[in-house]
Amino acid sequence: MNLKLMLEETVRRYGWKAGIVLGDRRLSYAELDEASNKIANALIKTGVSKGDRVVMLLSNSLEFIIIYFGIVKAGGIAIPLDAGYKVSELASLFGDCQPKVLVAESPFLETLVPTLPRFKYIECVINLNSKYEGQFLSYREIMATASSNRVEVGLETEDIATISYTGGPTNHPRGVMLSHRSLVAEAIMAGDGFQQTDKDIVMLFALPLLHAFGLEAVLLASIYKGSTVVIVPGTGLSISNLMETIEKERGTMFLGVPYIFALAVKVAEKEGINNDLSSLRLCCSAGAPLSIDIIQRVKRHYGFTIADVWGQTEAVCHVTCPPLDGTGKLGSVGKALPEWDVKIVDDSGNELPPNQLGEIIVRGPIMKGYYHNPQATAEVIKEGWLYTGDIGMVDEAGYLFISGRKKEMIIVKGQNIYPSDIEDVLYTHPKVAEAAVVGIPDELRGEVVRVVLRLKAGETATEQEIRRFCLKHMANYKVPKQVIFWDSLPRTANGKISQEGLRHYLSTLSPP
Repeated sequence: MNLKLMLEETVRRYGWKAGIVLGDRRLSYAELDEASNKIANALIKTGVSKGDRVVMLLSNSLEFIIIYFGIVKAGGIAIPLDAGYKVSELASLFGDCQPKVLVAESPFLETLVPTLPRFKYIECVINLNSKYEGQFLSYREIMATASSNRVEVGLETEDIATISYTGGPTNHPRGVMLSHRSLVAEAIMAGDGFQQTDKDIVMLFALPLLHAFGLEAVLLASIYKGSTVVIVPGTGLSISNLMETIEKERGTMFLGVPYIFALAVKVAEKEGINNDLSSLRLCCSAGAPLSIDIIQRVKRHYGFTIADVWGQTEAVCHVTCPPLDGTGKLGSVGKALPEWDVKIVDDSGNELPPNQLGEIIVRGPIMKGYYHNPQATAEVIKEGWLYTGDIGMVDEAGYLFISGRKKEMIIVKGQNIYPSDIEDVLYTHPKVAEAAVVGIPDELRGEVVRVVLRLKAGETATEQEIRRFCLKHMANYKVPKQVIFWDSLPRTANGKISQEGLRHYLSTLSPP
């Protein structure tokens, strides 16, 4: 099955049910199908054909969902990107995927407009708002004039539907190619694993649809099951806004990252719980390690157990799920979902027995590979198994426990950051001689970014100066929380900067 057929089957079953809700706006599945047909027909009219890339710079909205399905119906490849990326970061990603079409909201276009002539491969820009009316193709005009007829583009299950960029270095982007087959298979497994039905009301809050967890576990699983998705209105991370919306809409499911549950605990401990949340039947966490302490405090204050799942973008979404009745093992992310196999291996790829730590490898509806990067693909996919780079163990009963990461990566509020991504930017600062980036554990945010710099001889700089420089060149969530200046950096025996030495010392400092 492909995504187009999946949506059409949902329309056949649930037609005019309000599938997507945002404030006072209600979008039924039938309306989503019709509106996305308009986008698909408009894209085809602009010259989009099978395999063409379409970049999306959009916030969570009804329009995001309409446009996403319009792209895949036209046979295009949808590439949702973080609108918080700076021009240099977007330029790197554009250069990798070379999109034919860019779809963006006006605020996200402002910084890009002067640089658009650089991207010769972008033949069409679709603007959602009125600021650039007449300069670019208007989304409103498409909705008013485009045909809503069914799009007759032959889609194969192995066609690429989405390219999702991981949190890797912007100088070396890794675009995860996800097929229609993998996306639909994961939607089915996620919905089944969560015991989801058309009676469920799933809350979407602080979880971008451009991320695998938001796109797959919330949106596509809900569409497959005929559930309602409620996009929590407003901006920012207002826990009270989330609680009010759960009470108003009688939400039954909430999926989030550990940072949000940590915030919810702090709110409960400081202000108490002032809303009726009795409609909730499931809360689920993914994207970063969830501490046992947060699980226990959520249970104490809110009365429910968080289902902690594990996966990664290369595996489409999540691979495991614990029992929903709370009978799982504390500290475990559950067992493998159907269609997934999980093994623990040593550095030579040999399978390890239960309760021994090693690298987690998985087999199932994994990615097709990294876009235009066969070498990187071959490094992680071997004989059909995806080498995840995460370290863990499986016990005799099949429960998976995560203990760390083999690859260098920092996870801040569920966002993946590679240290080299930040270091590459810092090395372009005229005063910086050496830079080292380390992730330090943080109770609320999971980890925080700390930077140690050695300046060039005779140079001086302030923490604020370095942070301002970073803000110009990288997404806000990557900007270091603390910048420390040292005359020399610790070294390993072979002369490289010692990450272990840095991490040990920096962990003793007070939180930034």
